[in-house]
Amino acid sequence: MKHESGWKMTRREALAVFGALAASAKMSGTFAHEVSAFKGIALQMYTLREPAKKDLPGTLKKVRDMGWEYIQWSGMPDLPASEIRAALDNAGLTAVSCHIGIEAFETDFDGQVAFWRTVGNSDLAPGGMMSDCRKDLEAWLRGAARLDAVAARLKETGMRLSYHNHDWEFEKFDNDPRAKIDILMEATSDLCAELDLAWVFLGGADPADYIKKFKNRCPMIHAKDCLETRKLGRRAQFVPLGQGALNWQAIFEAGKEAGVEWYIYEQDNAEKDIFECAQESFDFLKKSLSL
Repeated sequence: MKHESGWKMTRREALAVFGALAASAKMSGTFAHEVSAFKGIALQMYTLREPAKKDLPGTLKKVRDMGWEYIQWSGMPDLPASEIRAALDNAGLTAVSCHIGIEAFETDFDGQVAFWRTVGNSDLAPGGMMSDCRKDLEAWLRGAARLDAVAARLKETGMRLSYHNHDWEFEKFDNDPRAKIDILMEATSDLCAELDLAWVFLGGADPADYIKKFKNRCPMIHAKDCLETRKLGRRAQFVPLGQGALNWQAIFEAGKEAGVEWYIYEQDNAEKDIFECAQESFDFLKKSLSL
């Protein structure tokens, strides 16, 4: 996500922000791969992008009224950091993560870190590999190096960078037997994986196996369910959690073993009211995780 609001900070504000970051990082130790125990559940706001376009305050209020306390900021109106934070505070919500464009961190690292610290989250995730790094294995490895470089810089501030996958990351390049997602994670050391479980499944892999494969590198999980569309021969159809093809018992067991901190519900499309889907998914997570 790119922010073009023109938001700037003074040098004094920057020093204050980064002084606080350094102290916080030293005390909390929240760096890549230092995964702590399970923390909770959150709602990916991309799920509610359409109603939020029409009424952001009302949408956020509905989210809190359902019982959600934490969200991931994505697909929302492009606002200054202070306005995002105020909207969340007014609704009684807290951001734990966001989706970002990596290019903004390559050109204005300090400004982007300060922006998201103002919003309140310390986890960030690009929504896929950069478009100029997808052509072949050589380009993919260049992308991996770019992502890991930003992840390393973020680690120094106490923030984490996690890569969000779709199904195509489970495809392979010519003359390499590994899935693209495996190449990426093997080529990086500071980057984490924000595994989108439905896309893992639709990519032909087992979500629980990949959670365990990336043990201590997948603190933020996109909890997403879908129909077995490969058999139905149609586009991906997503459903409320527990109502699709994914094996959630195996997923939650793997999550305990792998150090998953957050399960973040997301649903890209729906065949019924999306707020109803969000409520059903909240109830499913609460019951399944004994919250």
